[in-house]
Amino acid sequence: MTWASRLKLFTGIIGVLVIAAGLTLVFNQRQSQTTSTSASLEAERYPVGIDYGGTVITSLVKDGDRVTKGETLFTLQSPSLQADLAKGLLKPETITYTVTDDGIITLTAAVAGTVAEVTTEAGSFVQAGQVLATIDRAGSLFVTAEFRLTGREYSRVEDGAAVKILLPNQTVIEGTVESIDVETVQGDAQTTVKVSSDGLVDGAYNGLVKRGTPVSASLALRDDGILSGVSDGFFAFIHKIGL
Repeated sequence: MTWASRLKLFTGIIGVLVIAAGLTLVFNQRQSQTTSTSASLEAERYPVGIDYGGTVITSLVKDGDRVTKGETLFTLQSPSLQADLAKGLLKPETITYTVTDDGIITLTAAVAGTVAEVTTEAGSFVQAGQVLATIDRAGSLFVTAEFRLTGREYSRVEDGAAVKILLPNQTVIEGTVESIDVETVQGDAQTTVKVSSDGLVDGAYNGLVKRGTPVSASLALRDDGILSGVSDGFFAFIHKIGL
């Protein structure tokens, strides 16, 4: 065998070993994460309503409107509310409403946020306890993601674990696990994870970041394999050099 042939053989062996090592690291990395079966953006919701029936005099908001705390949303007139007010059974002013002596109640926003699901309009009669609208509180967006995991996979889920949130426009936002709920379904762990992220800014990406937007979530599992340290170091280096 000539030296040229030996060099080709040696180079071929090295190439095969490098490819095998790379594939092993990629496989190990993929084993340490799982993708959601379903996920969406959610927000803290505040209902707008009153415990008295009455007629809507004015409706000042519609779906999608941004409101500030204390902003007027609806005014209603309620004879039963007027009667209770006269008897001293009702406070004339709270954080969510004010009442005049003639039974006019003004409903205001308890928090700043986005109005959703407006169910009434001026001139309509509303029942006692009816929700007239809801407010998605500003700055409260989070992701609810569901995962179907094996028992071993579930044992590797940790509070504070890293999560990659993929928006419909393929933008990736980094998040962390805030809470975990689980129930057993046909031997698997049906896991619901709440993910928080500072990158979830109301209305970002041309309004794409809002409650109800479907997303995909990739959850990092604790890596218990013998290559965990090597794998983490390799992918950290790849990320650092921008690949």
